[in-house]
Amino acid sequence: MDYQIREIRQSEYAILSDFLYEAIFIPEGADKPLRSVIKQPELQVYIADFGKADDWCLVAEIEERIVGAVWARIMKDYGHIDDETPSLAISLYKEYRNLGIGTALMRAMLELLKDKGYKQASLSVQKANYAVHMYKKAGFEVVDENEEEYIMACRL
Repeated sequence: MDYQIREIRQSEYAILSDFLYEAIFIPEGADKPLRSVIKQPELQVYIADFGKADDWCLVAEIEERIVGAVWARIMKDYGHIDDETPSLAISLYKEYRNLGIGTALMRAMLELLKDKGYKQASLSVQKANYAVHMYKKAGFEVVDENEEEYIMACRL
């Protein structure tokens, strides 16, 4: 499948709400939450006022349609480590998962953050999420955990 990875355009920032919703992990057999769940403050931290100095986003595009996004910002989210480490979020529309696009997006974002001078990046992921394997493959290691989630970091 031919796709390209590029920086998001300011006019496209609104699409991050779609990808924030797509990033919500739904365990096997569970119902998908209402879309309004992304309006909760603990989720809005990922996208509210996106476009500030430490905000970075790459998108995957197929035939001029954005099908996935990875974005990073320094925020006090579930994956927060410190005030110098950007936390990542990544998601793709369901039909574009398991095709290597997410891995390519993640690698491109880690390279971008390294080029910008960051020392590491972090994220949080539910332990049952199939993406844990992809994060480990990309260089993330578990640095903390609770009953449900890992906090992972990748040295750049």
